[in-house]
Amino acid sequence: MSPLLRTMRPGQWVKNFFVLAPLVFAESLLDPRLIARTAIAFVLFCALSSAVYLLNDLLDRERDRQHPLKRHRPLAAGTLQPATAIAALLLLAGGALAAAAYLGRPTLVVAVAYLAINLAYSMGLKHVVILDAMAVSSGYLLRVLVGGYAAEVPVSTWLLLCTTFLALFLTFSKRRHELTLLRERAAGQRQVLSEYSPEFLDQLINVVTASSLLSYALWAVSDETRLRFGGSALLVTLPFVLFGIFRYLYLIYRTDEARNPTEAMLRDAPFVGNLLLWGLSVLLLLYGPLSP
Repeated sequence: MSPLLRTMRPGQWVKNFFVLAPLVFAESLLDPRLIARTAIAFVLFCALSSAVYLLNDLLDRERDRQHPLKRHRPLAAGTLQPATAIAALLLLAGGALAAAAYLGRPTLVVAVAYLAINLAYSMGLKHVVILDAMAVSSGYLLRVLVGGYAAEVPVSTWLLLCTTFLALFLTFSKRRHELTLLRERAAGQRQVLSEYSPEFLDQLINVVTASSLLSYALWAVSDETRLRFGGSALLVTLPFVLFGIFRYLYLIYRTDEARNPTEAMLRDAPFVGNLLLWGLSVLLLLYGPLSP
């Protein structure tokens, strides 16, 4: 069970907290029924994402043996048998789709789309420059959509924009980290890395960083937000967003951290502390004494 659990990547389930965003910003966090529906959505995406990780490791186990860290993954190292991984993959995917169907047809459609995009990614999109990053980033957007369907609230256009740019920021930053870490072995580990360069990725990161910050700031002062939340109070959360993005860039550019950037940021005390302060400030503004 230990090698199987490692391959399922529970540490990456933190990405599934994007499912909670519509519930929080719709000010429905105190509704027990919607909390239960959103919790189911969170769990089903944990199962879906783990099924995708199992699929990717099955298909990439030969390449992973060339990576300084990925060669220790159970399928690449031989401590997890492919047959076991396939059985777990089918069980997780089937259970997730059943839970999605329980939440409603729109949720099921999004769950199927998530699996289809990831299957297309594994079978070929991962070798197409730019499209590989867009396919990975779409997963964040689909998480937010499922969260909206689960919480039975329309998802704000601003939330979708912020999610899209932030997802691209994280994906391009990860590509740069891989390119820097692997150097001449990069193309052997991930073929599409031969189409990227640090300079090109820096340009892409600059664009999506600016877009992420600008879309968040515009959302905080938009008429929709002012009417819904009683003014521009959410603008006070912008410094936390600025620090979080800048700290992540620091971890990518100024450290020699070999582990996955997502794992690195969750082990970084300043980043985690800032994230908690941002979450606390949002909750106080929406639900606490500072709420309108």
